[in-house]
Amino acid sequence: MFLLKKYLSIAVFLLLLFSCQSEIDEQNNNSQGTITTVSPLTTYLQRVAMVRTVQDNMIDGSSYCTIKLPYTVTINNEQIAVNTASDYQKVLDNANASNYDDDIVKIDFPVTMVYYNYIEKLIPNQGDFDALIDYWNLYPDLLSKINGLNINYPITINIYNSVNQVASSQSIVSDEAFFNFIKNLNESQYISLKYPITVADYNNQAKTISNNLEFENAIKYAIDYCPENNLVTLDFTEAITNGSWEIPYFYYGTVKTSNYSGYTFVFKTDKSAVATKSGISETGQWESSVQNGVREIKIVFSTGVLSKLNFSWKLFEFNNSQIRLRDMNTTTNYLYFQKKN
Repeated sequence: MFLLKKYLSIAVFLLLLFSCQSEIDEQNNNSQGTITTVSPLTTYLQRVAMVRTVQDNMIDGSSYCTIKLPYTVTINNEQIAVNTASDYQKVLDNANASNYDDDIVKIDFPVTMVYYNYIEKLIPNQGDFDALIDYWNLYPDLLSKINGLNINYPITINIYNSVNQVASSQSIVSDEAFFNFIKNLNESQYISLKYPITVADYNNQAKTISNNLEFENAIKYAIDYCPENNLVTLDFTEAITNGSWEIPYFYYGTVKTSNYSGYTFVFKTDKSAVATKSGISETGQWESSVQNGVREIKIVFSTGVLSKLNFSWKLFEFNNSQIRLRDMNTTTNYLYFQKKN
């Protein structure tokens, strides 16, 4: 009886959430109108809400942290006060003024570093600063902030807790509040964004978002076209054929990640794909091509749970340690690969 009441409560809440969405939203998103802490859109939104860190890379050399304003630097014997974001251009102008300068930027310590997750740390001297940057350089493949998409706050989020069966809503007024809201979500919480939501792209063009799929597509556009998200050029074939992979997330109607626990995948340059679990291997095929500017990845296995991966996937994003694929039909499905240590 308790479980029946629980599921009825969830059903009622979901009905209320969906009633707030447009008919188009229901057609495009199906069960994905509500999302959880592990949903792809949730993780992408948190990265949109991260601290913007690339604007001062010419000074700190890291996309995972930024120096809190104001502070002072010296470059080519010129002291520059960096009081606002517009002052970064002064540093660039100095560096580009001559081909014969060393262009070494010296920071006037102490400064406060702000990490991508809003944590702040006082850095008293050059030695501590160098140690911090060396630390971040140990993790070159962290999925960092998604630049080029700015949310127009406030936004409203509806929340349902399946443990205590309490429904509520929360107004989010800033990127930091949004980041921490998602960070503090637990597995029992279902959330739904209240649409429409207005965003601005990297050209500062306003766009109205009406549903989850539109938001995800806007994020995909920012990943592909915002220059700040493409500071390093990578080769997909070289990345996928280097080392072995596991599946940290697979969504096909529902989350089915556990079906692939223990599997190791190797994608070879001859287009064969080998999946191994408990010493037993199956060989399939993979191929990749670019169609109309979109990279497609086909995976083909013959039997069992491996055959459930047989889609013509579209590449969402990748680096040397993460590959994220998406398939959009009547529902949107997801397949993630993660490099094994």
